[in-house]
Amino acid sequence: VVSLQVEGAPAGAVPQAMYLKRLSLLNFKNVAQEELSLVPGINCFVGDNGAGKTNIMEAVYYLSMCKSSLGMTDWQSIRHGADFFVVEGREGGLDRIAIHRYDAPTMAQRIEFPEASYTAGLGDNPEYDVSVLRLGYESMVTPGTVYDYDVATGGLTVLKVQEIPSGYDADKYRTERLKIAARDGTMVPVSIVYPKDFPRDGSGKLFLYAYGAYGYAIPPGFSTGRMSLLDRGFAYAIAHIRGGDDLGQQWYLDGKLEKRTNTFHDFVDVANGLIAGGWTSQGQIAIAGRSAGGELMGAVVNSDPELWGAVIADVPFVDVLNTMMDAELPLTPGEWPEWGNPIEDKAAFGLIRSYSPYDNVRRQAYPPMFISGGLNDPRVTYWEPAKWAARLRATKTDDHLLLLKTNMGAGHGGKSGRFESLREGAEEHAFVLRQMGGE
Repeated sequence: VVSLQVEGAPAGAVPQAMYLKRLSLLNFKNVAQEELSLVPGINCFVGDNGAGKTNIMEAVYYLSMCKSSLGMTDWQSIRHGADFFVVEGREGGLDRIAIHRYDAPTMAQRIEFPEASYTAGLGDNPEYDVSVLRLGYESMVTPGTVYDYDVATGGLTVLKVQEIPSGYDADKYRTERLKIAARDGTMVPVSIVYPKDFPRDGSGKLFLYAYGAYGYAIPPGFSTGRMSLLDRGFAYAIAHIRGGDDLGQQWYLDGKLEKRTNTFHDFVDVANGLIAGGWTSQGQIAIAGRSAGGELMGAVVNSDPELWGAVIADVPFVDVLNTMMDAELPLTPGEWPEWGNPIEDKAAFGLIRSYSPYDNVRRQAYPPMFISGGLNDPRVTYWEPAKWAARLRATKTDDHLLLLKTNMGAGHGGKSGRFESLREGAEEHAFVLRQMGGE
């Protein structure tokens, strides 16, 4: 059987196995499936990996099979108190917080938030016997806000709101949660923020961001830097494409290895859906991604260059095939589970070769591009963006601006320091505005 030891839960607490912030796997026997009752009325199932072994991440993944009992499609953590336990997770890609009482554990008391797209989670709640929960909340319109939630009344009390030194009026902006069909029929969530007078006749400019890898979900949170684009008439959208875990573990699995191209197709289809919805038009979309999101940028400028008005590719992972074939690079072997091993797998070689941005640069017109790299970057080595920029310049048929910025004193995350980060963001926004006719 699987035995879970809980660290940090009070001794004698009713559902100790539900406290899933820190877990240790004590024992695992070779069984196909074992029912584990955590609290009355909630049953989870834990199975092996076919070899009689598992690790803690696999254990948590198998435990997610109890999601239907907990009322969420993708739960992430569970904390308990004296009279109830709280489930944090996502449903439809949106953060959810639900309270379950021990006397009716399958009945969820959802904490409701007012906006269509947001990010929220439990804050620091160190006490076991409480009637009020500390929460954090923000959206693409609402700055970071700390709430107290009264479990008995369901009321939210604002304790603190992020200060915007230059001043901020949330009423000037609107946010929505869209769903756009990908070419295979899958509905892809999109979070969008825009000025309240933004036109819906296709004449507007739009900035589209995505990542889509490693099971990382991009939260639709607040950004002060984004305001400079909104105040210049742009809408800003986040495409929650496959490859992240925005809609759960399967959403991640459907964007990796042999399904990697779903990520690129989702992004292009979201852009076309936004055009069809009157949000923007072809050539009026600025796009951005970094690292694996930079790979996304490289793939979509090869496949659909006419859609984009400007492209920001920060520390882009664009020489995928060569990097995955160089086992001497220290990070390459650890990346094979994400991308495939083209050294040993002919099918993986062919698939990576088909989408690797560097290998698929072709003689065609490309949009204006801003490419960055870091000399000290151990994840995406500086020569990847450099050789990609060189091949683009030698091959493309247009005269659009293509800039390569190699940061000689930084690594994968850009320069150190808050103000340096702000300067780099401003530089990229200035490039977009210059290329797309902004002020």
